[in-house]
Amino acid sequence: MTTTSVSRRTALYESHKLLGGRMVDFHGWELPVQYESILREHEATRSRCGLFDVSHMGQIFVSGPDAPAFLQKVNANDISRIGPGRAVYSHLPNEKGGVVDDVIVSCLAKGRYLVVVNAATADKDFAWFRKNAKGLRVELENKSDLYGMVAVQGPRAAEIAAFIASQAPSLPRFGAMELSLYDQPSFVTRTGYTGEDGFEFIVPNEIVVRLWEELLAQGRSFGATPCGLGARDTLRLEAGYLLYGQDIDDDHTAYEANYGWVVKLDKGDFIGKDVLVRQKKDGVKRKLTGIKLLERGVAR
Repeated sequence: MTTTSVSRRTALYESHKLLGGRMVDFHGWELPVQYESILREHEATRSRCGLFDVSHMGQIFVSGPDAPAFLQKVNANDISRIGPGRAVYSHLPNEKGGVVDDVIVSCLAKGRYLVVVNAATADKDFAWFRKNAKGLRVELENKSDLYGMVAVQGPRAAEIAAFIASQAPSLPRFGAMELSLYDQPSFVTRTGYTGEDGFEFIVPNEIVVRLWEELLAQGRSFGATPCGLGARDTLRLEAGYLLYGQDIDDDHTAYEANYGWVVKLDKGDFIGKDVLVRQKKDGVKRKLTGIKLLERGVAR
């Protein structure tokens, strides 16, 4: 976690305070690190359902005739493999093969995509996109300030998500859907950052409080629990998920992060490919490696 002089607040800030959330700075955002207990919130997500405010994440919309070609250029993963209604996890490599950001790209319709980016890199990512879109028939829109995000994660997530969007449980893993919630254009993806089944609701800020409160109310009988950044971190560590700025950054490649599976060298040309081809052939001198605790404890 980083410290900045001025922190931004999500639309759910007052809701967190009312629930007793202990607020901390996270990449310039004031968010709850926990409510009652990190361990209890972790256990609730693994056994029932955890609700997370992830409204600090950014949303960049990409559209136009050259949108697929543009996304192939800036992503290490093969964006051509996803059609409407599907999403994929990917890295945005730079010319050195380092990672500008790790993202989830959702195909909303032919030639129209939503890229969810990390909080600390939203502006950097948008500038990177604009730089590399020159000469292409593509429209880029950074709507990060307009949307909130709520993650519903755990074994009971599908049952709870169905109260809000009855179609949500029919989504496959990494499925994506555009829909109307409370008469507002919204999105839901079957994705998450915990290692559990789950959904991420992306909705206009005007309705995110209503969404949060309804999820809490409808999910109470299923054991739904509000969770903070602390549990989110322990859950993602158990699942082996990367944290941008800590596990990957502009100076470390996907292969060095032990995430070579996200690099599709056979898809055609993309930024940083020559460096990644060499690393694939010659190997790397440093690699992020997971560990297994031999005794009870919390790795953070």
